[in-house]
This record gives sequence, structure tokens and C-alpha cells, in this order.
Amino acid sequence: MPKARTCVFISGRGSNLNSLLQAQQDSQCAYEIVLVISNNAEAAGLQIAQNYGIQSAIFPNSWYKGNKQSQEKAMHLLLSEMNIELIALAGYMRILTPWFVDQWENRILNIHPSLLPLYPGLNTHKRALEAGDSKHGCTVHYVTSELDAGTILLQAKVSIYSDDTPDKLADRVLMEEHKLYPQALNLVALEWKART
Repeated sequence: MPKARTCVFISGRGSNLNSLLQAQQDSQCAYEIVLVISNNAEAAGLQIAQNYGIQSAIFPNSWYKGNKQSQEKAMHLLLSEMNIELIALAGYMRILTPWFVDQWENRILNIHPSLLPLYPGLNTHKRALEAGDSKHGCTVHYVTSELDAGTILLQAKVSIYSDDTPDKLADRVLMEEHKLYPQALNLVALEWKART
């Protein structure tokens, strides 16, 4: 069966991109990352894409000041030209417009560092600690026009310890993200290929 042609959107270090690329080395993997898009020309994850021989494209926010839709239309054109089927957001620090999400409905995934619906948005580890939670974790979900509110696909939990700091907690959650995201993307890719 052909693999689902996938694009990963990044803004930073690309650690989840790296875990997705490592997982696709397995012959049973149902997705193939063929493109990496970044809105940050300095993103360290672009080097990871290069190391794997993956094509990358940069659409810097500074080129599209005040006109996010022009940025997204340019990205959409490239995605369409490359026959992309699925999009995985991996630390992409820009909220997509409803227009873009509608073009790719049920084909964009995101990984979020909390047990959604708890703590959408930023500073999730600090918020979990301040709330006195005993568990924290990460969630892979479909992207909708409402922030971090799409259908949940998979979650992974970690325990919160009395001596935790936001950074310590973030490190443990990230380890779970690296396992969870390839699993979730693979499930969606299998389902997508079964339908198409």
C-alpha cells in the first residue's frame, strides 16, 4: 500500500519531527514525510530535515506582516503541488486560520503538551503544577479552527512529583510526545489510505 504523503510544520528545534522521521524507517509505517515547512528560517529542525534528505520550504512570518492568509495560500499551493495528504504540526508556533483549516479538514494533526481539554494554549506545565495536578501529559488531536479543541486521537500520561519544576515536567512529557506522535500519525495514515 502506498504511504500517506505527509508534511510536517515546525518553528523550532524539531524534536518531534526527528521522532516522526525515525519511526518512518520502519517498513510498516503508513506515512512518509516528504516535506517540512517552517515559518522560521532559523529553526533548528530544518537541519534535521536536511540530514534526512527531506525537502523543506520556509515561509517566514516577516514576509507576510499582517497578512497571514497570503502566507497560508502560498503554503497551500505548495502542499497541493506536492500532493500532500496529511499535515503534522510539530511545534509550529502560529495559529492557523479557519480558511486553511477548512482546506485541510480532518487532515491536520497537532501534538499538545497537556491532557486536553485541560490547559489549551501556552505554559501548560506551569499551569498543571500551579493547579496541584497529580497527572500531566500530552495529546495528539485533529486541528480545528478552535485552538486545541479538535477530536482527541491519543494521549499519554506522566505523574507529577512534589519536586517538579516546569522544565523537569516538560522533559518527561517530551519523552512521551516522541513515542505518542508517531503512533497517532501512523493510525491516521492507515485510516486515510484505507479510505482513498
